[in-house]
Amino acid sequence: MSAIARWLDSDVAYSFRRSPVALMAALVLAIILAGAVLAPWIAPHNPLDLASLNLMDSRIPPVWDAEGQRSFPLGTDDQGRDILSGIMYGVRISLVIGVASVIFAIVAGIAVGLLAGYAGGVLDAVLMRVADIQLTFPAILIALLVDGVVTAALPQEMHERLKTQVLIFSIGISFWPQFARTVRGSTLVERGREYVMAARVIGLSSGRIMLTHILPNVLGPVFVIGTLTLGLAILSEATLSFLGVGLPPSSPSVGTLIRIGNDFLFSGEWWMTIFPGLTLVLLVLSINLLGDWLRDALNPKLR
Repeated sequence: MSAIARWLDSDVAYSFRRSPVALMAALVLAIILAGAVLAPWIAPHNPLDLASLNLMDSRIPPVWDAEGQRSFPLGTDDQGRDILSGIMYGVRISLVIGVASVIFAIVAGIAVGLLAGYAGGVLDAVLMRVADIQLTFPAILIALLVDGVVTAALPQEMHERLKTQVLIFSIGISFWPQFARTVRGSTLVERGREYVMAARVIGLSSGRIMLTHILPNVLGPVFVIGTLTLGLAILSEATLSFLGVGLPPSSPSVGTLIRIGNDFLFSGEWWMTIFPGLTLVLLVLSINLLGDWLRDALNPKLR
């Protein structure tokens, strides 16, 4: 309880309570997360259970339409899947892929940034030039390239089993340079401080100095960038799924739902793509607004 009390009295908590935008973004994000986490218990249907689908229930409009049904509040898609349930389960999948991708990018970026910043010299120049080259390409193109290469390298059966892992790797590898450059810059500052010199004098190894002394002092900016990158990772997953190279239709992420609904948008079944698209916008927008607030709250120049 003391830790919670200290956090409630901190400058960050005070900044959060004083920011209407952050409060509203947190409320929207909490509602979306609650629906995703509690989907197995509160969703009207299970869209992952293909045996429960009925083609006779396909293309039913939302409940407020004259032809709508109460059992399908937001209507159904062309396979008879409930749109509301599909969104709940789809957000779960999108969040898992987005969070896992960001964690992968953070780990890879921290490792490269620490090594480059602490070692310096030729190794630093080589690693940073690789990061610079990758930064010249849009992240979605890198993800498409990596996904295509891995797909071609793996056998078809193995690729179907590892589709989620391949997608996480493809998205994560496209975002590591941002973390690497940030950590590298902070490491260049920290390695010249007295506590690092003292650790060298007493004979600590370079690996221990980087992990136990420098790393804790360079994580602040990483958390802020990670929050902002999470929204981009979710958008990347949605884009890949929309292009047909993401998850299969049997695993309906938000991007997959939008792609399926887009085929019927101009035939009058607008709800198939509008509601998943609106959910994606609210999810990414709330994450980005919280990331902007966190960046400002942790900036001592703005206090």
